[in-house]
Amino acid sequence: MSDYTVRPARTADIRGIQTLLEPYVQKRILLGKDLVVLYESTQQFVVAETADGILIGCGALHVMWEDLGEVRTLIVADEWLHHGVGRALVDRLEENARTLGLTRLFCLTFEVDFFRSRGFDEIGEQIVDPDVYSQLVRSPDEGIAEFLDLAHVKPNTLGNTRMLKTL
Repeated sequence: MSDYTVRPARTADIRGIQTLLEPYVQKRILLGKDLVVLYESTQQFVVAETADGILIGCGALHVMWEDLGEVRTLIVADEWLHHGVGRALVDRLEENARTLGLTRLFCLTFEVDFFRSRGFDEIGEQIVDPDVYSQLVRSPDEGIAEFLDLAHVKPNTLGNTRMLKTL
């Protein structure tokens, strides 16, 4: 079970990404995303697919600031867990981040051991300077609110760990 490829997502993949996402939304592990939001984010996603074209994983890279991005919506189909798919997706997202000039990657996760093995460390409260914070806090993006650890997102993030990696 190692015959898969990781590639940039296409619009034709979005319904498959939503199908991968839905069980995690139901378990309250990941936040749900409307189909239109997924389509708008197509260029942020990479997907893992089998040789016969079945999506088995996905992940997205969201730019948050000049040097900072977030790994979002990292999902691997249950039957493909522990086959290197998650690692391959994160590797591709890190490559994309470097291409964009990012030097730090954030994630909010329950999978602390996985991300720690990929070089992420748990973080505290203040990891951007006050000027950047004052700009980020203006964003309507929920992921940025999670990064900043704002009170209004805490009910949705209980139990998650905020982690950061320097590339």
